[in-house]
Amino acid sequence: MNPTISAGQTVYKGKVFDIRVDEIREGDARYKREIVVHKGSAVILPVFDDGTVALVRQYRHAAGKYLLELCAGTLEEGEDPLTGAIRELEEEIGVTAKSVEQLCEFYVSPGFLTEKMHLFLATELTDTNQQLEADEILMIERHSFPALLEMIKTGEIEDAKTIVGVTIAATKF
Repeated sequence: MNPTISAGQTVYKGKVFDIRVDEIREGDARYKREIVVHKGSAVILPVFDDGTVALVRQYRHAAGKYLLELCAGTLEEGEDPLTGAIRELEEEIGVTAKSVEQLCEFYVSPGFLTEKMHLFLATELTDTNQQLEADEILMIERHSFPALLEMIKTGEIEDAKTIVGVTIAATKF
């Protein structure tokens, strides 16, 4: 028997996410879950001709520190993930790509969050200009796949989307 939602109420509406409380019935069991509702994100891993990958280092308040990450962003309402990934690549890294392919999709934390990330690989890059938003304060760093894999092993890279992206993409290079 599949669970059914007997009631759901939005208790918070925000810029990036909403919070909903659902009452769920699964057989004889009834329980509540608080759900963070998010539109999803596009993540893109740009590989330059020299084999290096561009990442961004930025302050993440929830973590309380600067993290090294692949560029990513929240999808606009109804936006195609590929379109979002291409937009984020130019906004944050300042490049466009002749070739973009999807590597995978994954849920960030499905116990309480609806966000699904769509991960893309970008190659055949051309420099343009960054188009950062006012609250995007970041530094671009370029590293090789061997260096990135080592940074994952040593804990220098702690961001899940970056760990997933680098690990998958490294098998292609």
